[in-house]
Amino acid sequence: MGQLRGTSDTPAPAPVRVIAIASLTPLEELDADPFLVDSRSQHAMCARWAAERGYVIARELLVGGLRFDHGALWDGVRPGVDVFVAPSLRVLRRALSSVEAFTAECARRGVRVETVGRAEPSYDAQMKARVHRRLSMPTAGYDGR
Repeated sequence: MGQLRGTSDTPAPAPVRVIAIASLTPLEELDADPFLVDSRSQHAMCARWAAERGYVIARELLVGGLRFDHGALWDGVRPGVDVFVAPSLRVLRRALSSVEAFTAECARRGVRVETVGRAEPSYDAQMKARVHRRLSMPTAGYDGR
């Protein structure tokens, strides 16, 4: 038996893994800034971005004011393979204590940082009510669907 055409001894490159960052924003801010409160929509925006590129979501982080060097950010992150993604710079500013320090640390470690850069959804009263229900009743078994 001969070697199959198109095969190689080199392994396929590892898939790009996405660490999606959403902001942990108090429910009290729902009326003023519903997108920052709606972490589910933030993560969904990151997931669409990843899927469009053939990337896979490895982790979803929900953080508020987290330090750039916190272990929760860097656990298992692979330089040159993984990418941090947030819906916008505004979300990153809320999620991290210092976006500048975080991006510098990412550059030092060889990890990309991207923002989705799409328009945030507009929230009407009904959408705000769904977000409020989902976030205010998690222990009652309600998951927002």
